[in-house]
Amino acid sequence: MNKQKTEPSIVALGGGTGLSNMLRGLKAHTSRLTAIVTMADDGGGSGTLRDELGMPPPGDVRNCLQALANTEPTMEQLLGYRFTEGGLKGQSMGNLFLAALNDISGSFYEAIRKMSEVLAITGRVLPVTTVDVRLTAVFEDGTEVIGESKITEHKKRSDKRIMRVALFPKNPPALKDSIEAIENAELILLGPGSLYTSIIPNLLTKGIAEAIAESDALKIYVLNVTTQDGETEGYTASDHVKALFAHSGRKLFDYCLANSAPLPADVALRYNTQGACQTVVDTDELEKLGVKTLMCPMLDCSDGFARHDSKMLAREIMHLYKEKSPTKIYN
Repeated sequence: MNKQKTEPSIVALGGGTGLSNMLRGLKAHTSRLTAIVTMADDGGGSGTLRDELGMPPPGDVRNCLQALANTEPTMEQLLGYRFTEGGLKGQSMGNLFLAALNDISGSFYEAIRKMSEVLAITGRVLPVTTVDVRLTAVFEDGTEVIGESKITEHKKRSDKRIMRVALFPKNPPALKDSIEAIENAELILLGPGSLYTSIIPNLLTKGIAEAIAESDALKIYVLNVTTQDGETEGYTASDHVKALFAHSGRKLFDYCLANSAPLPADVALRYNTQGACQTVVDTDELEKLGVKTLMCPMLDCSDGFARHDSKMLAREIMHLYKEKSPTKIYN
């Protein structure tokens, strides 16, 4: 049997470092891997290129391409390099590379395809939409804020919960290839990543939530290890799930995969001083939402930050796929 046919077709939706970290682990298990990435980023180097060149934000796409790349260590180091001086201070070399390809190719989609070839990536990376979108948020005091980066800033200043987010323009059409990837997937993953600024924006793109809901694939939400300062302070696991279901207007998944290992005391203290903490997994509340919880140790704090261990996370995802998937093709 063709080896590729025995590998599951996996689609992972999100953005930020959480998604790219998970992809690093998953690429060892299947070559049939598609990352669908939010296009709402407007901060940092991506925001600068977006404003000055009129291109879609490259940062999250670049992170995923790096994660899936099969290149020499020097090339990966080069792509991740950030300039420290002058007008390019803070800008990523990988972002500039993608910006140049965007100019040469005439479209962001084609630029991603060409960069994928250069990096010989495992799988593929797709923007969720090619429409120029902005993220807006309404807070519990009625305040409306426009722009992903400004949403986090306002949340920190006001200490008010985000009630809902939306895209402008409303209901932008999803990239056809992104919809088809979901329709052909045997395993669909949401997260890990920023709830309101990385995961939910994908679900607000016309056709994405519908395709996920209609899919017969195994669908898993990968819960963040910690809450996020400026976005989800005080949120439990069920709060995350409620927000996902409310914004999509439907139940999207049956399983929540969560880390069970406690944060080291020094790491926990650092997060507490920033208003964040380890995410509380309230299994009873998740059960009421029709979501089964699976917990296992998948923690990596080697650099002082709490994140998933990419290899452990990938192993647990594939174990869950083998046990629960209706397709049962993975060995």
